[in-house]
Amino acid sequence: MGYALLAGWLPGERMVKAHIVEPVVALRERAEAIGATASVDISGIPPGFDPAAIVFAVKPQHLCDLLPAYLRFAQDGAFFLSVAAGIEIAAMADVVGTDVPIVRCMPNMAAAVGAGMLVCCANVMTSKQQRHLAERLLSPAGKVVFIDDEALMHTVTAVSGSGPAYVFHFLECLERAGTAGGLPDALARDLVLQTIYGAGLLARKSSDDPAVLRRQVTSPNGTTAAALAVLMGEGGLDTLLARTVEAARVRSVELGAH
Repeated sequence: MGYALLAGWLPGERMVKAHIVEPVVALRERAEAIGATASVDISGIPPGFDPAAIVFAVKPQHLCDLLPAYLRFAQDGAFFLSVAAGIEIAAMADVVGTDVPIVRCMPNMAAAVGAGMLVCCANVMTSKQQRHLAERLLSPAGKVVFIDDEALMHTVTAVSGSGPAYVFHFLECLERAGTAGGLPDALARDLVLQTIYGAGLLARKSSDDPAVLRRQVTSPNGTTAAALAVLMGEGGLDTLLARTVEAARVRSVELGAH
């Protein structure tokens, strides 16, 4: 996630000046190759470097241990932007204090190709300008929205955070169904990938509700109607996805309590 953001900031006119703290040599060199300065630890940050934001793209279990070292930048006006999954704003504030502006972001896997869904919430110390900067920093990775109720992050995680895995599994299943019907493997995959891509793009660009689009492609007594009778029947996709999202939401709550 960190590199996906960095790659969106630095090409062209360079939206930001970035310094990366990265202990892994190969990752540090990769950041430098696209125009960032980098160091193995915080002591290598250049003198006079005055960041407006400190972005923490680290494993969740390491986040709270790292925060105190960067507190001096917050005291100089920077805000903290975390993309570490599952770590609540209160947990960060317990470490650095409630007067530090903090933005928490839940991205998803598609951020790697600039098509992610990034949902953010901020504490009361975060200014309107800082929220706007957070949106600018995150937007190269996809669509950015802010929510006010952090408790909704559990459902966000269940829908968009885990959601790509649901789609990938649907792709697997539809591809297997195609090969079971006699399609060559390569053709089945191509049909499935382009169909899902096209349907998603159409839904994104259309002003119509997905239910309207579904009805538009469904002729009475036709092939699509026969298929939807299965998907929309008792115990079908609607019920299954409701159970799926709830299972992920409950697990997110459980993990957040530890």
